[in-house]
Amino acid sequence: MLRVHHGINRFPLHIVVFLAPALIIYTVLMVYPIATTLAGSLYRATESGSGAQAAFAGIDNYIALVGARPWAVRFWAALEHNVAFFLIQFLIQNPLGLLLAVLLSRPGIRAGGAYRTILYVPAMLSIVIAGFVWQLMLNPLWGIVKASLDALHIGGLFHPWLGLESSALIALALISTWQFLGMPMMLYLTSLIAIPSEILDAARVDGARGWTIFWRIQFPLILPTVGIVAILTYTGSLNAFDLVFALQGPLAAPNYATDVLGTLFYRTYFGSMGTAADPVMGSTIAGMTFVIVLAGVLVYLIGWQYRSTVYEL
Repeated sequence: MLRVHHGINRFPLHIVVFLAPALIIYTVLMVYPIATTLAGSLYRATESGSGAQAAFAGIDNYIALVGARPWAVRFWAALEHNVAFFLIQFLIQNPLGLLLAVLLSRPGIRAGGAYRTILYVPAMLSIVIAGFVWQLMLNPLWGIVKASLDALHIGGLFHPWLGLESSALIALALISTWQFLGMPMMLYLTSLIAIPSEILDAARVDGARGWTIFWRIQFPLILPTVGIVAILTYTGSLNAFDLVFALQGPLAAPNYATDVLGTLFYRTYFGSMGTAADPVMGSTIAGMTFVIVLAGVLVYLIGWQYRSTVYEL
């Protein structure tokens, strides 16, 4: 008689072996610093007879950051600059990347690989190097931009954009847009190429042409990629620090006109130019930045999940 043995399924230990190194590294380098920073933002330093002590403060530090001077003034100004940075990139970088992707996805385009490489190369450069190059190009004394405008007899259009409060942040956002234009372009291009050619051929047979094919067929099919690019732009803009720090310094010159949450955190946590370090409020700024980024990501995920559910119905 045939016997059937009902054994217990063994846990696949090889999965743990493969995942453990990455999980350990990610926990040590990402999860642990974030957790300790968030925990540090919930305390305040107090003086006692035995020296400095840490007393639990709850969300008092966050309340002071958003509502008490002088913290609130700098925080809201930095957040406003981050939002402006995001809007400039979102409204210029992403549509331009989509336009280039559509042009490069057209069948029969010559040297398409060379164009993709040229447009993506700036994204491979170090942000410090790219910023330094643009700083030299925009230099009002020997920069190539001023020399080029002078050669075209329109030198009056040149201004020291990085040195003016009214234009420094816009100039930084445009530099960042130039450098990272290739990333959304490649994501869009990948999605456009993945669309089955049979769908496009059927649309052409029905009489659809360029704009109609893009707006009615291609764009709806790449909407997931559009959402991913938007949220990547959002998180990247709120974490903007290195470009501002490299070109304008920790004081976000001129006169804090380019100050973002990253530079505000740096000055507060580590101190700068005679300003004493305040790790508690620095941790609070980092925690608030984390909350803002997380809120935007959750809104995207929940909104997209709702949209997908409605579409499936």
